[in-house]
Amino acid sequence: MEKNIDRQLELIARGTVEIIQLDELKKKLENAIKTNKPLVVKAGFDPTAPDIHLGHTVLLRKMRHFQDLGHKVIFLIGDHTALIGDPSGASKTRPRLNKEEVRDNAKTYEKQISRILDTNKLEIRFNSEWLGKMDIAAIAELMSRYSVIRLLERDDFFNRYKEGKTISMLEFLYPLLQGYDSVALKADVELGGTDQKFNLLVGRDIQGLYDQEPQIVITMPLLEGTDGINKMSKSLGNYVGINENAKEMFGKLMSISDELMYKYYELLTDEDVAKIKSDVASGKLHPKAAKINLAKIIVNQYHGEKEASKQAEEFDRAFKDKGFPRDIPVYELKSGHMMESLITILFDRLHLVGSRSEAKRKIQEGAVEVNGEKIIKVDFALEAGMDENDNPIEYKIRVGKKFARVCFSSEWVSG
Repeated sequence: MEKNIDRQLELIARGTVEIIQLDELKKKLENAIKTNKPLVVKAGFDPTAPDIHLGHTVLLRKMRHFQDLGHKVIFLIGDHTALIGDPSGASKTRPRLNKEEVRDNAKTYEKQISRILDTNKLEIRFNSEWLGKMDIAAIAELMSRYSVIRLLERDDFFNRYKEGKTISMLEFLYPLLQGYDSVALKADVELGGTDQKFNLLVGRDIQGLYDQEPQIVITMPLLEGTDGINKMSKSLGNYVGINENAKEMFGKLMSISDELMYKYYELLTDEDVAKIKSDVASGKLHPKAAKINLAKIIVNQYHGEKEASKQAEEFDRAFKDKGFPRDIPVYELKSGHMMESLITILFDRLHLVGSRSEAKRKIQEGAVEVNGEKIIKVDFALEAGMDENDNPIEYKIRVGKKFARVCFSSEWVSG
């Protein structure tokens, strides 16, 4: 177990929205180190769909952080509570799954989560182990310990009640059962998305009512899907599944907005997001290059480095060739220079613009592309070099509807 409290807290807090309560967590960590007894960290997943997507991995990555710190992590499959259906964020009663659907979905989870979690150190539990054994007397005892007034503090319940919409007693029971999961597992920490905050806090309350030390609640941000608006969801078609092939995964990641890219970096990678933002802002790193790097990192996590590099190359090739005529002849630069400014090439060499000032203006307006990438720096220059086949590097230039292909003279490049 990591013995440095500050290092533990730094890793645990990374990317979180809220830790309730931070001072309690510190005390729990200090005691864990002192007694050499790891914390019990729980995160629950209802098997309502067979596929895990990148939105789920935000929690899984935080679970991995706890594993790396030496704590006991429990992946709890809510096979029993899935028969009820979690009402979190719902505006109406949710359809219940049958036992066969729950069982089939749950079977797919272990293989998928092994791509993120160390399954040799992971405890996988099903809450039917204890909830399935509760008789009516035990359920009545649980319900008697919590008030309806407290449950109506939950926004979705309160709004539906105020609007006269149906709330079933079964839905009222859901957060109590989830809270009892923490009692059964004697959880020290429970992780969940921000939409789960109420249920996680009920867990703290329920543990106290059963004379247990309340768990620490850690909420993680909800990851928007590829549409950049809604929470990632298979039903909305805005998801990136971790079981998808590398090409599809890479393409979906390249479709997200530049703004959303930074959130994906923060929640799905261990990269220095502040440095990436700074490099993009200063012009040192182009946003497209940053997004390609993001897609490579994520594809590498699920398909390996070789496949990630292959998809990056294929995407770059397709991007550069998109909309570019194939019959444009190659213009050879024979000036004897190893580098030549783009303004000189646009006006003096190719005559794609009427003057050097027009070339400068076009670049500043973002109307000039080189190999599919918009150029906004007026001092941009093309540089001589050889490709993987020992041929001079070719540059594809586009100015509005005008196209050109340029390379440095092979005699000059090689000699």
